[in-house]
Amino acid sequence: MANVLPDALVGLGVPSHRRRTFMSHGSGVSRGDRNRNARLSKLRIAVPVTNAIVGIDLADRKQMLVVTDHDSKVLARRTFRCKAWDLGSALDWAADGAMHAGFAGVTVACEPTGHRWMVLAQLAAERGMAFVCVQPAASSWARKSEDLTTDKTDDKDAVLIARLTAQLRCYLPEPVDESNATWTRLRHLGARREELVREHVTAVQTIQDLLECVWPAALETAKQPFKSATWVAALTVVVRRDAGDLNRTKRLGPARFERAVRAEVTRRGGVRPCLPIVRRLFAALTDTAGVVAHRPAVFERLEWTLADWDDARAKLTDVEVRMVSVLDELGLTALVTSIDGLSPVGAAAILAQTGDLRRFTSARAVVKHAGLAPRERKSGTFTGKARVTGAGRPQLRVAAWRAVWGCLQTNRVYAARYRHLTTREANRLTPTQAQTAVAAAILRQLYAVVVQQRAWDPVIAAHGTNAWKESMSNTAA
Repeated sequence: MANVLPDALVGLGVPSHRRRTFMSHGSGVSRGDRNRNARLSKLRIAVPVTNAIVGIDLADRKQMLVVTDHDSKVLARRTFRCKAWDLGSALDWAADGAMHAGFAGVTVACEPTGHRWMVLAQLAAERGMAFVCVQPAASSWARKSEDLTTDKTDDKDAVLIARLTAQLRCYLPEPVDESNATWTRLRHLGARREELVREHVTAVQTIQDLLECVWPAALETAKQPFKSATWVAALTVVVRRDAGDLNRTKRLGPARFERAVRAEVTRRGGVRPCLPIVRRLFAALTDTAGVVAHRPAVFERLEWTLADWDDARAKLTDVEVRMVSVLDELGLTALVTSIDGLSPVGAAAILAQTGDLRRFTSARAVVKHAGLAPRERKSGTFTGKARVTGAGRPQLRVAAWRAVWGCLQTNRVYAARYRHLTTREANRLTPTQAQTAVAAAILRQLYAVVVQQRAWDPVIAAHGTNAWKESMSNTAA
């Protein structure tokens, strides 16, 4: 096969030096083509033409199985009314049917439905069967193009999963064995952190809304009240004492109120309170703005919400410590934090959503996984406005977006890139668009750092431009 193309070129009268150029540089195969070819080669190993395909539509107590060839011809079909854990006998039945049809083995395919795909993956691995997954979005698009209807049945979905697998429109999921146990723990810790972050934010918003209703003056006593340990301690003292009657705390006097707040700050692990905030909050006790009649009921709820907030913060701190310990166990802490402005927790939150970055074929694949890749719109001489796809993992986008704020404060490369994108004359971006570009850059460079096991280099990150160097020289001056 290697000599077919040169011989054909000879027949066309192409000179020898032109033939060499064609073979080495003229094929037109791009880096994206090579990555896609490599991915298809891996998929072909998992879905060889000698295997039948077992398409499974997973559910709670009803599992639909079809065995097909690579032309999507159904060889066998059966419904199993059982839990996912009991599908071992179903896989054995499918393997026997494939053997009788003349196939050497089977490839099991399903949609990643909840936890059930992991159960099926383990059952397939125990039997030496290849296993792949089909994206639900791909199934949805293919379902609409199947017969121009939106029909959805278990029978049709199982055949559709098998058909997409035969077309290699599937992917190799993360392994469910011991080799991936550490990454699995990081993923679950990341999911737990997201739950606690939501509880934390909900508590803050609830407290703010309630105070704006019955005691808005309290919110004006600190510039950033919810970030002030003194303000939180002082509010806790007021809520626990008064039950809505602020005159009771007012009768304590400034000195006794200060001692009570100091004790609460110490109980919370602080050293000493910020006295100006304490005095402003004590002075706000006489303010009558707000719905005064609702104060007793609201303060009762505030006491519970403050307790929930404290509990969520304590649990969040514990989970973040565990995430960093997993990062240490993976030997990645020093590497990922070599990116200026990226904290261990921020990096762990991103990696909890991506899993092992080595399973991605390129840095751009990670950006696509997050839904931050620009969607090109070109046809002939027309060039439309590019927008991010948004079709990816939402929590990964959130984790990358949160990392942007710290990086823009301390990372001169990202700060210079942000300034350039928001101030250039041609195609100037809005602040939100520029932050999105920086988030994508963080993901790409995090991929390079982890996969190449090489610390972040600001010169390489700046793509050899002088923007970062000029920023450094201006700062030094």
